[in-house]
Formats: sequence, C-alpha cells, structure tokens
Amino acid sequence: MPFESGSPSALGHFEPAGLFDSLSTGIIVLDAQLCAIYANMAAQDLLAFSLNQVRGRPFTDVLHEANGLRALLCRARDSGEGITDRELNVRPAAMPRETRTLDVTVTPIEGQITGDHLLLELTDATQRQRITRENDLIARLDGSRLMIRQLAHEIKNPLGGLRGAAQLLERELPGTELKEYTRVIIGEADRLAALVDSIAGPARAPDKSILNVHEICEHVFRLLRAEASAEVLLERDYDPSLPAAMLDRNQMIQALLNVGRNALQALAGRGRIVLRTRACSNVIIGAVRHRLAASVQVQDDGPGVPPALRTSLFYPLVTGRAEGTGLGLAVAQELVSRNGGLIEFDSEPGRTVFTLLLPLGEAP
Repeated sequence: MPFESGSPSALGHFEPAGLFDSLSTGIIVLDAQLCAIYANMAAQDLLAFSLNQVRGRPFTDVLHEANGLRALLCRARDSGEGITDRELNVRPAAMPRETRTLDVTVTPIEGQITGDHLLLELTDATQRQRITRENDLIARLDGSRLMIRQLAHEIKNPLGGLRGAAQLLERELPGTELKEYTRVIIGEADRLAALVDSIAGPARAPDKSILNVHEICEHVFRLLRAEASAEVLLERDYDPSLPAAMLDRNQMIQALLNVGRNALQALAGRGRIVLRTRACSNVIIGAVRHRLAASVQVQDDGPGVPPALRTSLFYPLVTGRAEGTGLGLAVAQELVSRNGGLIEFDSEPGRTVFTLLLPLGEAP
C-alpha cells in the first residue's frame, strides 16, 4: 500500500511515514474514492482522528462539516489539476463544536507505483485568522474610542450649560410647583452626563494588583445567581492550575459582570450559563505575545448573536434588545483592554461563548 512505513514509494527508498510525521503541516494521501490511505501525525492531531479508524472510509467522514473541502477534492480528482484554497473552515467529527480554519492544497498524483491518488496538504490557519480578526477589532475599537471621546466632550459642554441655567432659573422662580420642572431638567442633564461618561469609558488608569482570577469569578457568580431567575441554571468549570494575574480587581469584576448579565438577558429567564476558566500558553493579544494567559469564558445556550450585529457588537449603543442601552459589552471590552486583554466571542443558536483573554504573570 502506498506511503506506508517500510514500503517502496515514488519518492525513493526512505520511509515516508517517518519523514512526514516530523512535519508540522498535515499530510494526507487519498485514493480515487477519497478514502484515506495515509495521514501523518500533524493531520491526525489537527482533525482529531486516527488513521486506523478511517482507513477504507471516505476521508470527509472524519469531518462534521466539510462541504467546501469535499467539493475541492472532487474538483482536483476530476480535473487532474492541483488546487489551493485559503482559510477553509471545517469541523472535526470528534469535536463538532470546534472550527478549524485551514489552508488546503490538493495535488493529484499519478504513477505506476502509486496509482491515482490525491496528496492533501493542510496548514492550520486558525491562529492566523484569530490574530487578524483581533487586530481588526482593536483597530476599529481605537478609532471608535477616539470618536466617542470627542463626541462626549462636545455633548457634555452644552449639558453643563443647560444644567447651570436650570439652577439659576430655579432660584428665581417664586413657587415650588414651577421648580419641579427645573428639577426635571437638572435630573435629565445629570442622567445624560452619566450616560456620556459610561460611553466614553473609565477615565482612571487600572489599579493593578496580584489577584486570584477565581476570586473574581466567584464574586461575579454570586451576583449573577442573585439576579437570575429560578429557571436559569448557573454552573462553574474552573481550571485549578490557573495562576495569579496582575489586574485591576474592580474593573475585571465590572467587565465580567457585564458579560454575564448580557448572557442572562439573552436567555430571557430560562436556560443555562457556564462560567469557565482555562490557562492558555503562547497567546497573542493584539501585537503582544504572552507566554501564559487566562481564558475566562461565559457560555450560554440562548438564541445567539444576530448576524447583523456580529461585526459591531462591541460598539457603544449597539444592542439587539429594544430596552438595551448597548453599553455593557462596549464598557467590558474597554475595561479588559485597559488591563492588556481582549474579549472575543463565538456564537451560534444554542451556544454563545464570550471569552475574556487576560495576560498572566505580567509585572506591574
């Protein structure tokens, strides 16, 4: 059988399996029926399958969603020409919730020894796509933050004048009945000023100290449990090996609470929320690589984020609820960003996960 350890091949007399297993690129050889006859260790790890389990079966059986890849393989087989596709999304059947983004190259192989086969090269582009998405998000947030602060300045100036004029008018009015109207003006001016301050984000720099991330999670968990209805199930899934972090406690509580409340509102009084922590190594946040980072996730089984809101979800005043202000997630992203982190999300109906990525082990 071609491309097995110890057998002759069109590539010479060395053992291809041993050579290919040393590569970080996934290598898979398929026969004319698109059945896998060889896969190196990188390919098996990337798509979470074992060659012994899939040998003799269509290779796409190892994938939960693979229509794009299946069409690519058939086209290369039928045309006899090599094809390359970038950032193709697939889901391993063993992990249907996990999406892998792949750069794929399919090369037909013909010969007396090998027969008609397809050589499939898979490069994991998931990390690259995530970094690109994060950089785009950070760039858009920076531009939005600058515009919002300028707008907030322009709004607060006339609000201050309006409030002052109402106070002066109140002193001149003879009766208490008329003063009720000036108090309404002053109260509404104060409310709008507080709203503008919330949109503009916190003015102070983070007051960082060494914190146990789980202490923050427990504090938020208790607050959410007090706010949740009896038909909302709150669960915890903590990584006990998670080390301490250098963070601003109050800002992190507020950020995580805003994300948790967003999940509660999405459930509309019925469902399940999981608060999860994990330690991640070699994480790139923006342009900075961190040897270790904390992943704090809030997962719910609600209807998911509407597609129309996904690119602008962290912008102020963007909300999918009629009664929402659109400030919770925007403020949370700002607070996490001030602590060197970032909030990401992945959403589909029945499963939405917001992830707070926070650097660990950083000096103050």
